[in-house]
Amino acid sequence: MQQYIKDFAQLVGHEVSIKGWVTKIRKSKTACFADFRDGSGFTQAVFALESLGEEQFELAKTLTLESSLAITGQLIRNEKSLGGYELQVSSFEIYHNAEGYPITKSDEEMGVKFLSDKRHLWLRSRRQWAIMRLRNQLIMSIHNFFQSEDFVQMDAPLLTGSACEGTTDLFETDFFGQPAYLSQSGQLYGEAMAMAMGKIYTFGPTFRAEKSNTPRHLSEFWMIEPEMAFYTNEDNMNLIERFIKSVIGEVLYRCKDELEVLGRDTSSLEKVVAETFPRVAYSDAVKILRGELEINGKNAIKLQEEDLAQATARLAEIQAEIAEREKAIAAGMKKGARRFNEGKILALRGEAKELEEKQRHIPDWIESAKNFEDGEDFGNSDETVLTRVFSTPVMVYNWPAKIKSFYMKEVDGDPSLVKGVDLLAPDGYGEIVGGSERETSLEVLVRKIAEHNLDQDDFEWYLDLRRFGSVPHAGFGLGLERLVRWVCGLNHVRETLPFQRRYGQIKP
Repeated sequence: MQQYIKDFAQLVGHEVSIKGWVTKIRKSKTACFADFRDGSGFTQAVFALESLGEEQFELAKTLTLESSLAITGQLIRNEKSLGGYELQVSSFEIYHNAEGYPITKSDEEMGVKFLSDKRHLWLRSRRQWAIMRLRNQLIMSIHNFFQSEDFVQMDAPLLTGSACEGTTDLFETDFFGQPAYLSQSGQLYGEAMAMAMGKIYTFGPTFRAEKSNTPRHLSEFWMIEPEMAFYTNEDNMNLIERFIKSVIGEVLYRCKDELEVLGRDTSSLEKVVAETFPRVAYSDAVKILRGELEINGKNAIKLQEEDLAQATARLAEIQAEIAEREKAIAAGMKKGARRFNEGKILALRGEAKELEEKQRHIPDWIESAKNFEDGEDFGNSDETVLTRVFSTPVMVYNWPAKIKSFYMKEVDGDPSLVKGVDLLAPDGYGEIVGGSERETSLEVLVRKIAEHNLDQDDFEWYLDLRRFGSVPHAGFGLGLERLVRWVCGLNHVRETLPFQRRYGQIKP
């Protein structure tokens, strides 16, 4: 019977049979030590001459990276081994001996461009395995939350005849002789479904044709978009906070091993569950960004200046340590010690690269923040500076109408503002959620459609929602890949989904 690495805690001391692939192998005269994966986890398998006999041991010595096989052996606990266990192999069967597997070094050594082009193979690495399992848990936790709150999952079309925010960043296609677009959001359809069901959520792919190649942008990504009848924006913000806390809490409980593989410091995620999310009006957020308003004694500009000083000091320490280790290697040392020092140097260079980016960017971020003009939208760097004074996600609400979508409800008594809300994640991960209370007035919507230079004929069906039983309602959208990036602590969104589709990347 086939068993799985994920169940090893219950199988210690027993004979175990698993099937999988070799991810790393070290060979000696009397034993082969193989890191082994089966999709559910990673472990070490030991092929010993004494246990296998000469013929089988010689066969084991032919194993290569990504060779596939079935192995049987005694499972023992070994804290020093990969995963904390060791399988002492007594028999095995090779399915395929792989030749010339191209990913032979660390991610840093192979480079992001090479690994992205080999994404179909890169997915097999332990780091990518952990990210994909975290993504899976986030998806399940999202469904668990909304189902427990009596939401109905419904599906919006992926092909639309018009755009909810214009067509400048949409992929156009031909739909039996008439133009159609890949959906940038299911929200408008979600509003229609909420008028039928009360509370709904959609969960599906969306598309943006932005020619942007930043760590936050994808051309194809997954969106979760709930819509709720009889909700105000205050209700909306309450739901967003409960939702994020629930999802993060479940991941912290269920994905300890995966977070450990990624080296993710979970203390910041634990604060998300434990602490209340600050709510800041856009006008105050601008003051915080410029350094004109402090939060609990923290000044956004001064914190960035301190970050720059710390990055510079740490970079000097790293450069000195690299030079010292390189000097020691050049002087001569044993093979094991050399490998250890080379690994440390590689890790230090990776850290140095991140610090050098901070040195380059922080002065620009500070300058941008100091000169930010009230009424403009926040850029990536502005969000990074703003969130630096908070330890949890922060909600920014009541936005200038001119930079938000036509369907957002105007603030009572001040039509220059709308009841929108953006949830910004800490540590520079930016906007995770964007939402609003929706405009209910037919007259205001007709005016807004004209002001945004949209064709009213395309939105007659949407206006029907205000003609027939209009009610206060609200909703939001969450980008799954941005959530994965934040939870995993990733530098780039390209690692957050199995196969990326972004500007300049269509293969594999």
